Amino acid sequence: MTRRPVQLTRRHLLAGIGAAAAGPMPAIHAQARTSQTLAFDATPAPLRLGPDRDETAVWTLQAGGSPANLRFRHDEAIDLTLHNGLPAPLVLNWHGMDGVPSIEPLTARRPVSPGGSDRFSLPLRQAGTFLCDARLLGDGLAQSSPAQALIVEEPTPVEVDRDEVMLLEDWRLDAEGLPIAPGASGKTAGAPLYLVNGRPALDLTLRANERLRLRFINACQRNAIALGIQNLDVRVMAIDSRPAEPFLARNGRLVLAPGTRVDAVIDATRPAGTTSAITLHDGGSSRQIARLHVSADKPFRSAPLPTPAPLPSESLPARLDLETALRVDVPLASSGGKPTSWAAPVQFSTDSAPAFRVKQGRTVVLALTNPAAVPMVFHLHGHHFRLLDRLDDGWKPFWLDTVLVDAGQTQRIAFAADVAGAWLVETMAVEWSAPRKMRWFVAE
Repeated sequence: MTRRPVQLTRRHLLAGIGAAAAGPMPAIHAQARTSQTLAFDATPAPLRLGPDRDETAVWTLQAGGSPANLRFRHDEAIDLTLHNGLPAPLVLNWHGMDGVPSIEPLTARRPVSPGGSDRFSLPLRQAGTFLCDARLLGDGLAQSSPAQALIVEEPTPVEVDRDEVMLLEDWRLDAEGLPIAPGASGKTAGAPLYLVNGRPALDLTLRANERLRLRFINACQRNAIALGIQNLDVRVMAIDSRPAEPFLARNGRLVLAPGTRVDAVIDATRPAGTTSAITLHDGGSSRQIARLHVSADKPFRSAPLPTPAPLPSESLPARLDLETALRVDVPLASSGGKPTSWAAPVQFSTDSAPAFRVKQGRTVVLALTNPAAVPMVFHLHGHHFRLLDRLDDGWKPFWLDTVLVDAGQTQRIAFAADVAGAWLVETMAVEWSAPRKMRWFVAE
């Protein structure tokens, strides 16, 4: 049966967030050693922001002299050096790396000045799809700050034939056609331009019965997006760098908040010569960004593989003790004239009072309330959380580090504060001009 293309309104897009969630980029594979060396260069580099546009210099994170899909092995460590060749201070922000207080931006790693460097060790304790960006200090600057995918492979190979990354970014141009950063810059931003792995679109050719692992990464600065994969079963295997109980995406649709990562398995079960479109919806418009084409070559195997087994489980708790949890109300925006304690990243200081203090190992339940008229994104550093059911009597069968809270709604999340340290939390509205805000908490 042929599925009709998914049509999404902004309301459909936001409703799906809580429940969900050319050729490939070149890969750099680490060798089989306990420690690897990696240099990130934050530098301007040419990029074509559309098929009908000339190349323009944009800010990028480059590894080994070129943008790359970085792949390493579980239980390795990276000796990482960051060189800042941009005209503004920056600090690296890691999405999905749990329990490593030494890499926490602003509390452990100070901003790197233009022309400066920083060096630290990054232990790869969990497998998964990770995102590194330089956006904490990026609001209102001359350009958007860059992002970079980092893949940590499972210790036991997963039963897939190909493993590809789709890193999705949005760009906005000012009236002169130059890229601008989000936040209150005073400039009028045009409609979003989307790139996949630095290109306007992506084409992947599969042989019949080949199994593909697609790692979707929403590296957009502000936009929540939905992806519709036409005519194919899409089985979600992991969300936000952590294994999920596998499930089929309804109508082949995936919904991703800014920063969200989703790993999905797709089997090429369509007849030879057919093409399945991947369409991006942002609540206002939709466009095709990729195609999966089944070639007429000899099938990869005579029949499709059986249903994939769950990914290896990581060291997250099987249960959370909600009865003795520390419970904290966290309004994401001001309401009724009452100010909040959220601050702009450039004003952040650990001299300010933390949002809360918690004894190491105790469960924390946060009630995330959005009194604003627009949806808000919440991102938790250094931990993954469960999204609690409305009655606070259970949780969804996956772990997250990012969630979107719709206007006027409250979401409750729970996590174990199992590593001592000073950790950030972030929030922002899904509007280009909205500021990024942050607070911090202490596990001790």
